[in-house]
Formats: sequence, structure tokens, C-alpha cells
Amino acid sequence: MHLVSRPVLGIFVSCIALLALPSVLASQQAVSSLQPSVAPDLPEAPQPDIALATDPSPIQQTQQTTAPQTQTPPQAPAAEGSSSSQNPAPQADTEKSAHEKAEEQLKAQEHQRVMGVMATFNTTSNRDALPLSSGQKFKLFFRSATDPWPFLLAGAVSGVGQAEDSYPTWGQGAQGYAKRFGAAYSDAFIGNFFGNAVLTSLLHEDPRYFQKGSGSPVKRFLWAAGSTVWCKRDKGTWGPNYANVMGNLIGSAISDSYYPASERTVGNTIENGLTVSAEGIVGAEVIEFWPDIARHHKRKQAEKLARQAAQADAQNAAAKSAAEKPQQDAKPNPQ
Repeated sequence: MHLVSRPVLGIFVSCIALLALPSVLASQQAVSSLQPSVAPDLPEAPQPDIALATDPSPIQQTQQTTAPQTQTPPQAPAAEGSSSSQNPAPQADTEKSAHEKAEEQLKAQEHQRVMGVMATFNTTSNRDALPLSSGQKFKLFFRSATDPWPFLLAGAVSGVGQAEDSYPTWGQGAQGYAKRFGAAYSDAFIGNFFGNAVLTSLLHEDPRYFQKGSGSPVKRFLWAAGSTVWCKRDKGTWGPNYANVMGNLIGSAISDSYYPASERTVGNTIENGLTVSAEGIVGAEVIEFWPDIARHHKRKQAEKLARQAAQADAQNAAAKSAAEKPQQDAKPNPQ
């Protein structure tokens, strides 16, 4: 309705203006025709004797006539227009700085790992982290997908499958391992591509896990478990994590194209998608409590080093006192 009514309203207003224009011109002509007729009826003003003294000089008349032309009072609208035209520049600078800050936060996340191996680029401890653009979401996905960690994880998963002889039609040996490795890596790549890049951009959801980091262990455990189905949105609110769940289901559906035909059922597709979501809960729990484990390990190491240092100091003091005792005994008695 809004798109249709605006042109009709414009045409209607234009027609009214065209119809009213002749009457306005006629009224202006009537006023101009009345002005000459009124002028002769007015009596002439008497000429004062001091007209020469009070009349301005030709130079003053010229200044008076030219003064209104040189005045430029209507500069305020131009200033307002210029100020309004300059308003987009600070806004663009603000958007640019926000984008740059988000980029800096992403670069800081690229150094995050669990046990020095497991990449946690999709994790942030900053609850007020700036939202990511679509390009940054795709960049974060490709950075995570090309890291050595997913290849190592796929190698471990395919090794377990090789030992258990999963999907016997793939066989054993190098060929069977290669099929299992390709399937394991493809599952992770496709699921993350849709769940962390495509759908998060379309649904305006943040693909990162926001660490709680404080509170009781039970609350933190539930927080990490709920991250699979609950996420932060680009506008700062929280809501259902549609992208993650749907991405896992889409990845499971696409994986049916390269898994054995016996596994291509609707039940297996849904089960595999939910299984990947459950595995995401385990990963979130590890990421949430790993800093505590690392701090506990460092504290224990510091305490161990402190005990060792104290023991070494005690041994050194005992050895020093044992070395000084014979010297004291060898000194002559002054009596």
C-alpha cells in the first residue's frame, strides 16, 4: 500500500497545483494593475526647504542601493546543509572503527588453543564482543577449517573407524582409511560451513561461543550445554541457535551422498545431525572449563617449584653450616 499510494498522492498534489496556478497568476496581475491606478490619486508630498541637506549624496545612494545586494544573511541554511552533508562522515568513521575493532578481536581469537593443539577460534571470553559482518563470519570459518586441528581430528576419527571396521563396504587398508578420513573431514567442513557461515549470516546469529568463566560449576555446565541451542545475535540479544542445529542437519543430509547406500535413511540423517550437536556440547564443556584446568595445573606447578626451591635452600643452608662448623672448631681458644 505504501508503494502505491505515494505516486498517486504526488500526482494528486501536482494536479491541484496546476489548477491553482492560473488563479494565482490572475490575482498577481490584478494587484499589479491596481498599483498604477492608485498612484495618481495620492497627493504629492510637500518639498521641504532642507531637502539638499537631508538628501543623501549620490555616493551614499549608491552604497545604500548596493548594500542590500552585498548582505548575505541566508547563509544559515547553507551552513545547515553543509553540516548535514558532513554528518555521514563521522558515521562512516564510526562504522569503520567498529569493523576494525571486530577484526582485532578476531585476530586475538586466532591464538586460542586448548592444550596447545585444539583450535578454539570460535570462542571469546568477552561478553561485549562486537558483532561480526558476513565477511568476517566466512573468514572465521575458513580460518578454522584450514587449521591443522580439524585434519588431526579427522585422522583420529577415521583411525577409530578403521579399527572398528565401520562401513565394511569401504574395506580396509589405505583405501578404506582414505574414505573414512575424507568422510570425517567433509562432515565437519560442510556442517560448519552452513552452521557457522551461511546460516549465521542469513539469520544474523553470532557463530562464536561466549565463555561464562564465572559462577558456580553447575551454572557454567548448563551454560556450555545450552550454547548448542541458544546463542547471541548480531543485535546483542539472545535467542534460539537455529543456525547450529539446522547446519548440522544439512551437513548430515549432504553426507548421505558419499556414505554407503544402506545408511541413506531419514532416521539416520536426523540421528547423525543430533549426534553432531551433542558432540558440540562436549566441546563447549571442554572450552568452558579448560581455563580452570590450566590455572589449576599452573598453580600446582608453582607450588611444586616453590617446595623444590625451599628444599634446595634448606639443603644449601645445611651444607653451608656443615662446612663452617669445622672451621669454627679449628680456631684456638683465647683462654
